[in-house]
Amino acid sequence: MARLQDELKKKKAFGCPQQEAALNLFRTSDRLQICFARLFREHNLTPSQYNVLRILRGEGTPMRCLDVAARTITVVPGLTGLLDRLEAAQFVRRERSAEDRREVFVSITEQGARLLAQLDGPVMALHRRILGHLSGDELAELNRLLEKARHACPDEPG
Repeated sequence: MARLQDELKKKKAFGCPQQEAALNLFRTSDRLQICFARLFREHNLTPSQYNVLRILRGEGTPMRCLDVAARTITVVPGLTGLLDRLEAAQFVRRERSAEDRREVFVSITEQGARLLAQLDGPVMALHRRILGHLSGDELAELNRLLEKARHACPDEPG
């Protein structure tokens, strides 16, 4: 198994262990994202679109757009455009609130739910293919360490 320094063909050692760990996280995240993006692309979805559909399916009832944005895995700067594309594909439906016309609710359609159901097996298989070589204890420790690292980051940029 190659170390990051070798993978990057880096001649000098990293400046500190924290730098190496951060770059390892970035490199690993990029590789995982590529694998999932390829799978979603086969179904004409982006990872962000898939994430929004999963959130809506999990909630089971219409959600305010702001609440959807707050629950995404990665920051989605153009949620309105993303929802426009999902609505054009008939995977979601948007409705304005009767009480406050500024508030918009979004829900998954039957077509969107069917698409997610088709993806459930392949997504789970990809999770197992990518991380199945780790033991249960290793996965628990990895999750614990990632959560611990994430708590040191501010919630908002700046």
